Order: sequence, then structure tokens, then C-alpha cells
Amino acid sequence: MAQKRDYYEVLGVNKNASGDELKKAFRKLAFQCHPDHNQEDGAEAKFKEVNEAYEVLSDGDKRSAYDRFGHAGIDGFSNRGFEGFGFGGGMGSIFEDFYDIFSGAAGNVRQSHRRGDDLHTILTITLEEAALGCKKEIKIERYESCSECKGSGAKPGSEMRKCPTCNGSGRINKVQQSIFGRFNNVATCAHCFGEGKVISDPCKKCRSTGRERQQHVMEVDIPAGVANGNEMRINGEGDMGERGGQSGNLYIEIRVLAHKRFRRDGVNILYELPLNFAQAALGTEVKVPTLYGDVKLKVPSGSQSGRIFRLKGKGVPHLRRNGNGDQLVKLVLETPEKLNKQQKKLFEELAKSFEKESGKK
Repeated sequence: MAQKRDYYEVLGVNKNASGDELKKAFRKLAFQCHPDHNQEDGAEAKFKEVNEAYEVLSDGDKRSAYDRFGHAGIDGFSNRGFEGFGFGGGMGSIFEDFYDIFSGAAGNVRQSHRRGDDLHTILTITLEEAALGCKKEIKIERYESCSECKGSGAKPGSEMRKCPTCNGSGRINKVQQSIFGRFNNVATCAHCFGEGKVISDPCKKCRSTGRERQQHVMEVDIPAGVANGNEMRINGEGDMGERGGQSGNLYIEIRVLAHKRFRRDGVNILYELPLNFAQAALGTEVKVPTLYGDVKLKVPSGSQSGRIFRLKGKGVPHLRRNGNGDQLVKLVLETPEKLNKQQKKLFEELAKSFEKESGKK
């Protein structure tokens, strides 16, 4: 596999280039290399390379990752489940301008079926589920294929007829004036969406859209290490597009419930261990709860309130790399509020002995 060129080199700009400089360079190169304008061998590959470079460098998050890690830092953006972890971008309005002018690369007619909407939902999970990962069932309402017409938009048994607007070709010619000059453009017919046929008898249930709103139940995998506020993207699980259009995406916002005993600090877990004076003074061995079960902890004699012990690897897994955080155990000495007679007597004797000890110094 050929090694990718540096994106700044592709666009012919330096690493401190501003957004306007990137856009100017991109427009110039894209116009020069577009296959509908440049018929030389390699023009299409060059055009795609320019698009890819601009898509990364025009997006703040992607550019930052690229500057730090090179091409390896960008690979995760297309495969990640999270956009908080990373989610999104695209070419923006300038890329749409090129599609409007050229009707897609290499002479392909762009389909005009309306893309389905993205959907958003909130999923509430426990700290243990967030730290260890889990499978959760979610219910959403979304547009799915019409149960009557099976997505065709036509009444069952009816026939399609030739589109009168494009005379069955699915395309129309139009002249368009743009910042790049005057172009004779072949565009998708807006009446038949490029199919060359139109519905003669629409489906009454979906009104020819080919879809209807239904409740959908699905199981999702929550990766270990997610945090409160993270957003998970599942491609193609949003609303179905009209008449076969591309489906939107589903975005799941993670909400993590507060825990009774633990607090989370990044990948570390914080826990306060209550001890009485005798345990702290004499030393003791206690069981400490963790996300992975109880572990034994030896507390040396003379331990002071506020001392912190570190339990290696008992924290939250790193979301995008191997290894876990730690659990930090903070000692909290508890002063008894009530004493029985025997306890009070023992404390009085202890206090006198401390007074004698201090008097000798």
C-alpha cells in the first residue's frame, strides 16, 4: 500500500495556515483536478487526495490529531463509536458547492433521495457498567420501511410510469454559473429522483414516502471506560430515508449514575475508608470494596487520617488504549459520638498516659 503524502504538502500550505488559506488552496486544486474538468490520467485520484486533505485540516479536532500523530491519529475518526470520543465533520458547504457544480466525481449522477434524519437518545447506566462495559437494550421510535408498500412508495399492485420531466432518463441538463465559471451540468431529475419513473398510484399508508414510524428495539454494546456525557454514534440506525434514501445515524448520550461509595476522577476511582482510632494506631487489615470485588488492604500502625493508599489497576479501563487506572483509598478516622462507661474509662486512662508521655519530653 502506497504511503500517504503529508496533507499540508498535498494542499501546498504550511502547518500554520489559516482556515481561509486552506480553503483558498483547496478551491484552486479541486478545480484543477476535478475529473469533469480535467481528463488527464490520475486527476480523479488527485482530486480525492485533495478532498481528503482538506476534510482533515479544515476540522479542528482532526487537524489537532493529525498534527500530533500524523495519519495514524486520523484512522480512529472513521471507526470510533464516539464522536465525544470523536464524532463528525465533513467537507462543509464548500464540498457541497463542488457537488452542485459537477454532479459528483467521474460523471456519476448524484442521487437526490432525501437522507433520513439523525436521532438522539439518552442512555442511563451505573458506574460499574460504564467502567466494565455492558450490553444494553434501547427502544427508539424511527421511520422504517412501510409495511404496506415495502418501501416502494407505490400502492401494492400498481405500476410505475415514465417521468414526464426527464422523459425517463433520470437526468436533466442545466447551465450553472459559479465562482469557477459557466458549466453545462448534468443533474439528477428532482421529480423522479434519478429513477426515470414516477409513482402512478401512491401508497395511502405512507403517502408515497416508502416509510412509516415504528418502535424499534435494539441491543447496543457499551465499551468499557465510557464516561458521563460521552456520545456514541451508530451509523445507519437513525430514520430511514424517503424512498430508499440513506438512513441517518443514531447518537446515544451516556449518563452515568452517582455511586454510593465510589467517585470517579478520570480513570481513577476514589474511595474513603473509615477507621477508628484503635485500628489506625495499632494497624489492621481490612477488606476494601472495588469495582472488581473486595481486596485486602494492610493499614500500618500509626496511620494518619487523610493518608492515601493506591490499589494498582483497580480503576477504570482506558477507553482507547490498554490498561486501567487505579483506586485511591483515603483513610478517614471516625470520632465516636457516644461512648459506654467502659469505653469512656479506657479513653480517660489513655488520655492520662498521653499526658504523662508528653510531660517527659
